[in-house]
Amino acid sequence: MRSLAVTNIEAIYRRLIDEGFNEGNLAVVDELVAPDAREHQRGAEDGPEGAKKTITYLRSVFPDFKITIDEVVVSGDKIWARQRGGGTNLGRFAGHPPTGRVGFTEVIDICRIEGGKIVEHWGVPDQLGMMLQLGLIAPPARPAPVSA
Repeated sequence: MRSLAVTNIEAIYRRLIDEGFNEGNLAVVDELVAPDAREHQRGAEDGPEGAKKTITYLRSVFPDFKITIDEVVVSGDKIWARQRGGGTNLGRFAGHPPTGRVGFTEVIDICRIEGGKIVEHWGVPDQLGMMLQLGLIAPPARPAPVSA
């Protein structure tokens, strides 16, 4: 049986993904992210305003943006999530014009929850995979076979 704390931690995280990222509801960010939340993902900003900027950016680049959570593990005050996010690239991404292609990235997220709010986030997205899917970089050439 899952403890109430585990259930609450997972519910907080899932609500941010479902309502914030998937639906674009920025108001939910203020409810779920602490004002002094620390962001450890490269390129992202701290606090609720940083999360709102990330959501706004992703939804402008991929108007049909969607994250699917594949797996979560809760331990103590942390949640680990393995998920997949993306959509159709109709806005500028990483300085490149829109491609019209569909791209998804695998992401590992870790959040620490305290007092019912996210106080720390670490994110590891497969940015190289996304760039390859969108055709923004070429896949590496395969080495020629070595003959004996």
